[in-house]
Amino acid sequence: MKDIRQIINEALEKVKNADVSTLENIKVEYLGKSGVLTQILKSLFSYSIDDKKRIGSEANNAKSVIETEIENKKENLKKSLLDEKMRKEKLDNSKSFYFPFSNGSFHPVIQTIQDITAVFKSLGFAVAEGPEIETDWYNFEALNIPDNHPARDTQDTFYIEGMKALLRTHTSPGQIHVMEKHKPPIKVIVPGKVYRNEASDATHFSTFHQVEGLAVDENITFVDLKAVLSDFVHKFFGSDINIRFRPSHFQFTEPSAEVDMQCIFCKGKGCRLCKSSGWIEILGCGMVHPNVLKAVHYDSGKYTGYAFGLGVERIAMFKYGIDDIRLFYENDLRFLKQF
Repeated sequence: MKDIRQIINEALEKVKNADVSTLENIKVEYLGKSGVLTQILKSLFSYSIDDKKRIGSEANNAKSVIETEIENKKENLKKSLLDEKMRKEKLDNSKSFYFPFSNGSFHPVIQTIQDITAVFKSLGFAVAEGPEIETDWYNFEALNIPDNHPARDTQDTFYIEGMKALLRTHTSPGQIHVMEKHKPPIKVIVPGKVYRNEASDATHFSTFHQVEGLAVDENITFVDLKAVLSDFVHKFFGSDINIRFRPSHFQFTEPSAEVDMQCIFCKGKGCRLCKSSGWIEILGCGMVHPNVLKAVHYDSGKYTGYAFGLGVERIAMFKYGIDDIRLFYENDLRFLKQF
């Protein structure tokens, strides 16, 4: 025991006078595989049980004390070196500095995704991701889209030659991935990029972004869906915006609906952007089809759910007053600098 106390005092004295280059050597000397304290611990087998406990405890305590002192010394040396460097460096305030590049900013589509995500997080939704390359099963079959459905037409979908795969046409496959990995209750959004094999114009582009929403639990009803989407619209666009639900059809929801909001530009009076109707379509939604629940082995007699999907570029166009989706992807700095 006397030797261990001497070892501590000896080591601490060396640490006290050490510099950066010798600290590691001290650590190896006392704490390394062949270090002084390690050797003491290795020799405990020759002692009685009581001595083993006493000497082992003291040796481990010594290791802790020495290691702590070494780390503290390292931090002090680093701070001293930094302080010395700062003292030597001087800023010449008489010199002018010219930065030829302007500050960067988020792309308006990315900013819109972040804003949408923030609202749904505040409503209790988690965020998930899904792959952009999907199988036919995830993109179509598990979502109750049979072989003969028009959405499978090669004019709409990018199929990958030589593979039984495709570029996802919507973020709805994210529903399937989430439900395969988790049991209810589920409340999640899945933002991501999607692809459609179609010609580009002012309102269509072959690559764009969507945000898929899904909630599954016992006793979920259409009323829950209406409440969530109403909250989203009011938080995102303003509490004075009216919305309406219109009957629609999607293979993976039943019943299905389209959601319109009052035109934010003319406040419902009618303008060019809302085609004089006073309303703008913003998303599709509905109650999760029982066949979709069965595809992931959920009990459709026990669980219900709702799903919704919105186009990010469409939301961004309404938010920023943009009338051509192609502007987002032309990389024109005159356009992007406005955001």
